[in-house]
Amino acid sequence: MAATASELVDSREYSGSEVILHYSVRGTSSETEARSTLLAAAPPTFNGRFRETYPGIKPVWVDTVGGDGEWDCTVRYVMPAALDPTSSEIGTVTIEGDTGGGTQHITQSIANISKTAPPGKDAPDFKGAIGVTHDNIEGVDIIVPTFHLTVTKVFATGSLPNLGTLFGLTGKVNNANFTVTDTRSGLSITFAAGECLLEGVSFGTQRSDGGIAFSYRLAGSPNRANIAIGDITVPVKKGWEYLWGRYADGDDAQRVVKVPVAAYVEKVYELGDFAGLGI
Repeated sequence: MAATASELVDSREYSGSEVILHYSVRGTSSETEARSTLLAAAPPTFNGRFRETYPGIKPVWVDTVGGDGEWDCTVRYVMPAALDPTSSEIGTVTIEGDTGGGTQHITQSIANISKTAPPGKDAPDFKGAIGVTHDNIEGVDIIVPTFHLTVTKVFATGSLPNLGTLFGLTGKVNNANFTVTDTRSGLSITFAAGECLLEGVSFGTQRSDGGIAFSYRLAGSPNRANIAIGDITVPVKKGWEYLWGRYADGDDAQRVVKVPVAAYVEKVYELGDFAGLGI
């Protein structure tokens, strides 16, 4: 007879934000089979809480109560904030990150708000160039949107990502749409081609349950279109491409000024197929 698991009538025990469910497993003398039967019956989530698991500690307690074939079992559920980040079950994907941004030196504004000169004088029109001197465009450092993510997935030893592939993709940008989803919270983000940079991958040793956690450090920068550089409009710049302008002397009311005369978009990162990441 196959082993079966059933929740007890007075199962549910509440303690603060935690919930413990009590089960009975029958029909096997094997503790391993009793545990796998219980995990198949106990849901991964319960009332917004997640089934707790710790490497090196059994995710559920299974104790024999009536001799071979009968087991008294408990499963604990906790809120997401209480989960140990190393406790994920095999196959789980978790996302941590921030939108703290990065710093970029620019020489061109989005738009000139005003220009002011002494009475009876006109301020030169530099077409949005910032910090114009007689010989140079000094520019300014600004915060630009950069999305920093750490995506961690626990792989079974039989389905590990290829280390050579991970090495080859480090420092590359996605060549197609790329989506990552947190399997616990459901949070998800899709990067269009050109927006996601793989900064690196780290991984640890094999856990007691056979899994190995791989952590991927990703950075996102949005694609842009129709970027104004003075009188020039750049049609497209992908997130991790580099945009720069060429300035030259121009005339403004009989005065020589520095104005943008050309704009260039440069590819500075190779593209890669992020399907090889396995996340």
